[in-house]
Amino acid sequence: MTAAIKIQNLSKSYQLGLTHAGSIRELVNRTAARLVRKHRPKVISTDNPERVDASGLFWALREIDFEIPQGAAVGIIGRNGAGQSTLLKILSRITYPTSGRVELAGRVASLLEVGTGFHPELTGRENVFLNGTILGMTRADINRRFDAIVQFAGIDKFIDTPVKRYSSGMTVRLGFAVAAHLEPEILIVDEVLAVGDVEFQQKCLGKMDEVASSGRTVLFVSHSMNTVRQLTSQSIVLDQGRVVWYGSTEQAIDVYVSANKQAGAASGYQGKRYEKGLGAIARLTGLHFPDRDCFFAIDQPLNISIGVQSVSHDGLVRLSFTLFRGDGTAVGSCFSKESLILKPGEDVATQVSMSDLRLAPGTYYFAVSVGTGNNFTGFRDFDSVTDVLHFEVARPVLGNGGVAAWNAGWGAIQLPEPIVLSATTRESACRV
Repeated sequence: MTAAIKIQNLSKSYQLGLTHAGSIRELVNRTAARLVRKHRPKVISTDNPERVDASGLFWALREIDFEIPQGAAVGIIGRNGAGQSTLLKILSRITYPTSGRVELAGRVASLLEVGTGFHPELTGRENVFLNGTILGMTRADINRRFDAIVQFAGIDKFIDTPVKRYSSGMTVRLGFAVAAHLEPEILIVDEVLAVGDVEFQQKCLGKMDEVASSGRTVLFVSHSMNTVRQLTSQSIVLDQGRVVWYGSTEQAIDVYVSANKQAGAASGYQGKRYEKGLGAIARLTGLHFPDRDCFFAIDQPLNISIGVQSVSHDGLVRLSFTLFRGDGTAVGSCFSKESLILKPGEDVATQVSMSDLRLAPGTYYFAVSVGTGNNFTGFRDFDSVTDVLHFEVARPVLGNGGVAAWNAGWGAIQLPEPIVLSATTRESACRV
């Protein structure tokens, strides 16, 4: 199968702290180099990368190698700073690699951030024609697709208004509509779709699926694993500027979640507080599963040991929990009654049990808070941490020794078995 994108030994480094450093001659040389590189539409490469002292360099990407076939929808996932945005900027010819080679088979349209490629003083109509011209479309081609672009974006009343007066959501709508409808061979979309409303996001996902089905290539970056799972069958996992996995999206998500969990354990990470200043009145001092090594069955209760230290609070507190899947999707929340008694300077250890959760196989974690209040008086959190108590629900073992399958699309909860009530036969009525 023909490759739409071919990347060989690609690296990108930045000089940390270098903003206006260097002589006028160096500034002129860098500017001249940018002008020389300006018209290289198909192949991006450097055969003689400049070697700089490694102690002063930050390698955003390091020795990247992969190929993406034509017509594929591929996700790129990784933690913040893993190199996704740098990779997309290189593919979009916004920045240039330090070393390596990129081959692109066809026109590239990219939507990397709100307003990318738009001139704020021009109207929406004028920007559609400007972007189409940049992509190499003729005026007749753009005219033929113009009505579909405006209809998809849903901004027909504002199409002759300067883009500088658009909201971020309107700008994203028009930007995506232009990028998708002008039929580029390669469509690159970053996390920018998160700016739009849910209805438009679903509309965009449907359009990207349509683009991929028509034989064009889609490259999609998102921190929403559900969205990546919905759109792509193959994904690339980046970690510290390197490719650590390229394969099925389901396995890529498992690799990503596992890497995050291991990184947290290696650094002694115990969760992060939602807001600065929390913990001044009372604070969470310990969270762990006392009787299991983070592995549970579908119908097994979760017992959680919790340590709470009162700094100055004297009285009752309540505990609250929000459960997330490993991909960051919230599953549900629960709140205890104000039943835990604290005294200033006192450490209290308690245990919470959650039963009948019916969680589907997969990885999960909690956000936990301690505070006061209820639905009637309102809630006040003394301390609140997230990304703690990681655990896995194992797939059930069948009687013959096999393991039951579970499709991720079925959801995060295994619902109770439905009871079919006795059916009654009704005679069909026919009127003439």
